[in-house]
Amino acid sequence: MTRIDTLTGTPPSDWAERTAARLDGSQLGLHLLTGVAVFLLLLPVLVALVVSTKESGIVTTVGDLVPGRAAVENYRRALVTYGFWRFMLNSFLMAVVVVVGKLLISLLAALALVYYRLPYKNLVFLFVLFTLLLPVPVRFIPLYRLIVELGWNNSLLAITVPYLASATTVFILRQHFLSIPASLVETAKLDGVGPVRFLVSVLIPMSRAVLVGVSVIMFVYAWNQYLWPLVVVDTESLQVAQVGLSLLRGQASSGEVAWSMVMTGSVLTLLPPLALLVLFRKPLLETFTIQQK
Repeated sequence: MTRIDTLTGTPPSDWAERTAARLDGSQLGLHLLTGVAVFLLLLPVLVALVVSTKESGIVTTVGDLVPGRAAVENYRRALVTYGFWRFMLNSFLMAVVVVVGKLLISLLAALALVYYRLPYKNLVFLFVLFTLLLPVPVRFIPLYRLIVELGWNNSLLAITVPYLASATTVFILRQHFLSIPASLVETAKLDGVGPVRFLVSVLIPMSRAVLVGVSVIMFVYAWNQYLWPLVVVDTESLQVAQVGLSLLRGQASSGEVAWSMVMTGSVLTLLPPLALLVLFRKPLLETFTIQQK
């Protein structure tokens, strides 16, 4: 005699099979939904990649989204003829300087906020967070006047120094430092370890993954800057890649390959941050989940 499940009214084996089937169906639907979302996110990149290989970048129908044969020539023209490699080099130098300077300042600030007995320390931290509420364009006019008075316009200092302070990086590092066991700190104090040595020998090795993730975030942020370099830099040879895209569009607009050249520059601009995100995806995910520790 077959035993009937008292809750569902079906034999246990049938109930298990139906449950497994429902789970497989829900997982399949979830995978399909994820695949569609990923495809929609990648669609603009795929279109830009296809258009960058065509002689004429004008797309009017779906049939035009077929890879062309001018990829090598388009990328050669963008990098060599229009000098886009110089814009990318300027962006890379800017991003590296910003990452190194911002990381150093944020480490020292987080060290002071967590391990030093400062008067009104919590108030100082709230003031640091308050700077996140100020829109960036609001600071452009006084910051531009200051840069001009210092004589830093049209220089690397103009596009790097204003980005060296970061409330977001200070917040992330502070939260991570708070998750380090207090016993380790007390042991370091008993051993006579100074603050600089404690930072270099203990905190940085224990925070390597978080520091890498924060560095990737800061690099992508600095690499994508457009408005401030456009305002503070007048010399074309000193411009960054994001501004170089608009210059590339202006130089190529009179020819037949205007949009293909713009998409070529867009793909070139996308490669460095995309490579970093792929290479350091694990530290980046750990940085995003730091508050859960």
